[in-house]
Amino acid sequence: MTATPTTLTARALLLDMDGTIVNSDAVVERCWRRWAVEHGLDPEEALKVVHGRQGYATMAVLLPDRPMEQNLADNRVMLAAETADTDGVVPVPGAPAFMASLTGLPHALVTSANEPLAQARMGAAGLPVPAVRVTAERVGASKPDPEGFLKGAAELGFDPADCIVFEDSEAGIQAGLAAGMQVVGVGPRAAAHHPTTHVPDLTHVTVTRTPTGELTLTITP
Repeated sequence: MTATPTTLTARALLLDMDGTIVNSDAVVERCWRRWAVEHGLDPEEALKVVHGRQGYATMAVLLPDRPMEQNLADNRVMLAAETADTDGVVPVPGAPAFMASLTGLPHALVTSANEPLAQARMGAAGLPVPAVRVTAERVGASKPDPEGFLKGAAELGFDPADCIVFEDSEAGIQAGLAAGMQVVGVGPRAAAHHPTTHVPDLTHVTVTRTPTGELTLTITP
């Protein structure tokens, strides 16, 4: 029996980057494995918590007794290394068509990457960079804090309840839900963290706009 598509409605979309529209896992794993080994940590355990957070927040989880100033300094080095390394950065399946479909529609990028890293990865993946971006420099708290998504909604001019978040990580899904938004979980990491709905990739999502300006998301199994 054919499964029935799911339909969600919104006024605006808020998009995470890494793991959601850009597959940067190869770079993330290279950089964080190296950092973990340098600090005497198990790389496999470290990789369980790196996705979705800003680097300094990940370091604080992994090395809870270390001064935050050291985490912030290490994070600057990490961001520079990640920005310089785009080998293996590719779009998530369906992302080019999905992003093209958002042309002229209210949407924003809300990412734990800083502006140079976001530009580098979106460029490497061949994806258009949204005009409205909430990057790491723009927030005081990393996901799972909802600040970034709330700021994205405000900059687009919509209430949080009128926005749908696209996310792949536990921290990001928690942030979207805490902001009072519906969350479309994308990819294998997302399924376990209770998003509003889940898709394997963006080939399963179609966005259309009604004459009244409402966005209709059709989610196919």
